[in-house]
Amino acid sequence: MKKILSLCLLLSCAFGFAQNQKITKLEFEGLKRTKESFLRRLVKVRPNTVYDSVLVKQDIERLKRLPGIANAKDSIYDIGDEKTLVYQIEENFTIIPGLRISTANNGEFAFRVSAFEFNLFGNNQLIGGFYERDVFNSYGVFWEHPFLFSDKLGVGFNYQDNTSQEPVFFEEGVKDYRFNSKSAEGSLLFSFDFKNEAELGASFVKERYDFIGDEPLAGRPLALEADKLIYRGQYRYVDLDIDYQYFDGTINELTTQYISFLSGDELGTQFLGDFLSIRNDLIYYRKIGARGNWANRLRFAAAFGNEDSPFAPFTLDNQLNIRGVGNTVDRGTAALVLNTEYRQTLYEKGWFVVQGNAFIDAGSWRTPGEGFGQLFDGSSTRLYSGLGFRLIHKRIFNAVFRLDYGFGISNESTNGIVFGIGQYF
Repeated sequence: MKKILSLCLLLSCAFGFAQNQKITKLEFEGLKRTKESFLRRLVKVRPNTVYDSVLVKQDIERLKRLPGIANAKDSIYDIGDEKTLVYQIEENFTIIPGLRISTANNGEFAFRVSAFEFNLFGNNQLIGGFYERDVFNSYGVFWEHPFLFSDKLGVGFNYQDNTSQEPVFFEEGVKDYRFNSKSAEGSLLFSFDFKNEAELGASFVKERYDFIGDEPLAGRPLALEADKLIYRGQYRYVDLDIDYQYFDGTINELTTQYISFLSGDELGTQFLGDFLSIRNDLIYYRKIGARGNWANRLRFAAAFGNEDSPFAPFTLDNQLNIRGVGNTVDRGTAALVLNTEYRQTLYEKGWFVVQGNAFIDAGSWRTPGEGFGQLFDGSSTRLYSGLGFRLIHKRIFNAVFRLDYGFGISNESTNGIVFGIGQYF
């Protein structure tokens, strides 16, 4: 008993001594592209302060969340009477090309190519753009500086010109429209503290729908257009520990949009008027053993003010929510989706990782004119399970080659391959 008490006393004294150590210097090792002055703005530990293990842990986690950093560790060195805290950085390669291949809604070949730099000028600015061919041509350009004014305040801008063939689900049947949206958005980015972030944005949008086909529906629009202002607010809670391909923790992201109709033709006023949309994503990750990861996403989305419009905002699609279901197979004015998957590292050597995964995707949609009860009565429920694999480069930001195959479980369900870059969620 005396030995145990002595050991506890010794550990308590050692812990107290460690906590009262004064850090005389703070240094960074391993930096190549990332600017040291930028990292010093972000971290909370300062030279000539008492060592605080909680602050150091928060600094390490925050550094690992940056696109420009693959991994970070800390260590303390005694040099004479000085104690130096060193953050050892392993940087990511951050100039990332992207490619997405799919089948367009008219059955033709579709693709999207992109290129983004996530660590522009060494301070984790984002710049990039995309070009997409999905029956029609689309493109967009983006710039974002999350830390322009301070470690808590930044800005972002983007312009997009998207054109696609969109199925619209009327009561009388499905009809195709050529949809074009031109939008310009500016936003303010806030980082309140280590775990809480927010965005406030506003965009001007010009939308137009044109019927394409040979047999229009009586009483349904052949064309409609509208100019809109969209006000967007987003709040994120992030409590996440990242160790290369492994994630452990929780993310909650709430996005609200108010779409304000400015002008347009008479049918645009009728079908594309004001409405409010809300979407909340709750994501939970749990590391299982040394090589496993359990990932879950619960999504709820709803629109208010346009419940009867067939031009509904939420889409049932392979790339967005249910793997294997197809491209834009349904639309709704509300959605409830659960994605869960288990990821197992099958092979890892140096920078290269092969992951296998098994998943279940389930969701239900509220069709225009229906109530929220439709989300729970089973009439619009889709259930899919599947298998896939990931090829991962540990030192290139978001370099995850993803391939999944989803199997429909209910009657008359489809099966299909889903390809993409980055984890599904």
